[in-house]
Amino acid sequence: MKNILIIGCGLIGSSLLRVIAQKKMCKKIFVYEKSKANILKIKTLKLPCVVTTDFKNVIPKLDMIIFCTPMSEYEKIILKINKYLTSKTIITDVGSSKEISLALIKKKLKKSISWTSSHPIAGSEVSGPEYGDSNLFLGKWCILIKEKNFNKKHLIVLSKFWKKIGSKIVTMDSKKHDAVFSMTSHLPHLIAYNLVKTATDFEKQKKYDLVKFSAGGLRDFSRIAASNEIMWRDIFFNNQKNISKVIDLFIKNLRLFKKDIQSKNNKSIIKKLVDTKKVRKKIIRLKQDINKPDFGRS
Repeated sequence: MKNILIIGCGLIGSSLLRVIAQKKMCKKIFVYEKSKANILKIKTLKLPCVVTTDFKNVIPKLDMIIFCTPMSEYEKIILKINKYLTSKTIITDVGSSKEISLALIKKKLKKSISWTSSHPIAGSEVSGPEYGDSNLFLGKWCILIKEKNFNKKHLIVLSKFWKKIGSKIVTMDSKKHDAVFSMTSHLPHLIAYNLVKTATDFEKQKKYDLVKFSAGGLRDFSRIAASNEIMWRDIFFNNQKNISKVIDLFIKNLRLFKKDIQSKNNKSIIKKLVDTKKVRKKIIRLKQDINKPDFGRS
């Protein structure tokens, strides 16, 4: 590849920038970033890219465009770049929900243009170009969305691209993707936000200083709840139906736990606790985490 444009240079965008440059995967990396603070950080960090707003001259020369912005920004940017796009350019994004965003993209994108969506399962609670890491995608899954009438050539190139930066590839359609990640990612984040809110409400009611007594559980949930609020608002709104279903399932199971506790149902609650421990063992066996106490913290 000669030229790649990264739109949005936060954690994911700047991590892609670093690894693409490190592995010399193209000759020139362009970045479009609307945040003046982030542009200043990019320049201060001397990241190997050209910051641009010159879509007219840059976009026709591109081999790949990667959207790394919150999903609510997609429409505005598509409308800015649409008339300059060519069919040869591979376009992808890194959004965490797909069905609604892809329907919007299909509606707004110029008819002759293909969009092949990606979802690298990587990230953290921090955001901004200063947190970028060239190893962020190493050994992590990247989901490539394979819909009807997909561009086979673009899918193959994207698969090679993500493998080159260290990811493991799997394909699925947007419907399955959104159902899977509503449970494995979106609900845990929602629970984290709600748990921290509940702790804050409890603190106000009781007038206790809870934060300094944060045990491992609240501490780790607070890390997740420190994630970017715009990104997560977009995910919750875009995957509304699936998230609503898993919230209902979670509430159902929470009520059953409450019932066991109130009735001191030893057999039932022990079975639940033992069965759920098996999931942790499976996650470690599948190398999705390391088998060290306290998540490997030193």
